[in-house]
Amino acid sequence: MQIKRIITVTVLNEHGVLSRISGLFAGRGYNIESLSVAPILDSNLSRITIATKGDDKVLEQILKQLHKLIPVLKVLEDEQIIEQESLLVKFNADCNLSAISTLFNGFNGRLLEANEKCSIFIACDTHARINTLLNALKIHKPKDITRSGILAIESNN
Repeated sequence: MQIKRIITVTVLNEHGVLSRISGLFAGRGYNIESLSVAPILDSNLSRITIATKGDDKVLEQILKQLHKLIPVLKVLEDEQIIEQESLLVKFNADCNLSAISTLFNGFNGRLLEANEKCSIFIACDTHARINTLLNALKIHKPKDITRSGILAIESNN
């Protein structure tokens, strides 16, 4: 049974770390659905956020092997983190701004920019709610869509 998992990994910020981590997933035949990497403020560390799907047994093995990698300092998964995803959507200038604005307002979103050629909206919400917003926007025929991937942070410290 495929289960969606969000994993955050705190690592030493050095070359080759991302390659070794992604190699664990590739070596087991699992796809990384979303990947975000950024340095942690005032440190020599980075946080890697990985969204993936897989069965419990293989994901458990990946988590155990992540803990064994030398540059990895901490591994957290779903229950211990808060996650968000950002979305940018571009519409033609003749779109129904009022209806689209109403949709985006319901998903922590707003109009980011509008000019004579297009309108661009932004939203930041959970992965599931971003998917719901995208389904609702189909009738407005978006011109372009880009997603950030999932960002996550520890919730209990």
